[in-house]
Amino acid sequence: MPIDRDGLAEFLRHRREALQPEDVGLAAGSRRRTAGLRREEVAALSHMSPDYLARLERGSGPQPSAQMLASIAHGLHLSLHERDHLFRLAGQTPPQHGAGTDHVSPGMLRILDRLDDTPAEIVTELGETLRQSPLGAALTGETARLAGHERSLGFRWFTDPRSRALYHPDDHAFLSRLWASGLREVISVRGPESRAAEYGRLLLERSAEFREVWERQEVGLRPQSVKRFRHPEVGDLELTCQTLVDPEQSHLLLVYTAVPGSESHEKLRLLSTLAPRVAV
Repeated sequence: MPIDRDGLAEFLRHRREALQPEDVGLAAGSRRRTAGLRREEVAALSHMSPDYLARLERGSGPQPSAQMLASIAHGLHLSLHERDHLFRLAGQTPPQHGAGTDHVSPGMLRILDRLDDTPAEIVTELGETLRQSPLGAALTGETARLAGHERSLGFRWFTDPRSRALYHPDDHAFLSRLWASGLREVISVRGPESRAAEYGRLLLERSAEFREVWERQEVGLRPQSVKRFRHPEVGDLELTCQTLVDPEQSHLLLVYTAVPGSESHEKLRLLSTLAPRVAV
């Protein structure tokens, strides 16, 4: 499929100019000369250099990879149909729709963009972090930047002991059972050739603990509403987790809050000073 450089350039410029700063969680500012977002703002949201985006908008850049196009689609808050159109203009085959896709819906992104004072993250049904609020990244680390199997907290839980340090030790045994139970349910829905099944096969090979809890054949375990964290800089926090589900793409928006006036609430205020300036 050949790249349509002129069509790609025009589409990118139009979508950038159609977005307003408040649409993506940015301050509008008082002196904006350009319509819509600045090129530098879209580049930051898409994790690319402004020069690279400028060349694409001039129709002179290289053919973007599928990974780069996915980043641009997120940065521009494209719908699934707009994302697919972007891929075709760039001469790439659009990714799959439905469960298993990493493309976050614009509606879910708009909600996340407004949670700049609250820890929040968008994850897949396999615990893979797709996007985080700044405070979410300060709480759990910038896990949206991880790649491959390491993207999944459930996978890291059984293969990297460091992943457990953020959670209260008294909860570790239950969390191990929870991840195994959840993975078993996803595999039963998605089938033996799914990404979930691949995670299961790898964990059975690599983790004796996973094999032990897997043999229990547990299903139906659900997360506790209050999660206990042990943050390396602010200490222990007890946070309530509320979940918003996107059933079409099987994505979850997790929002963490503390009881007003509690010690954890004050620690969240302190944590906000550690938050990165731009959500990942």
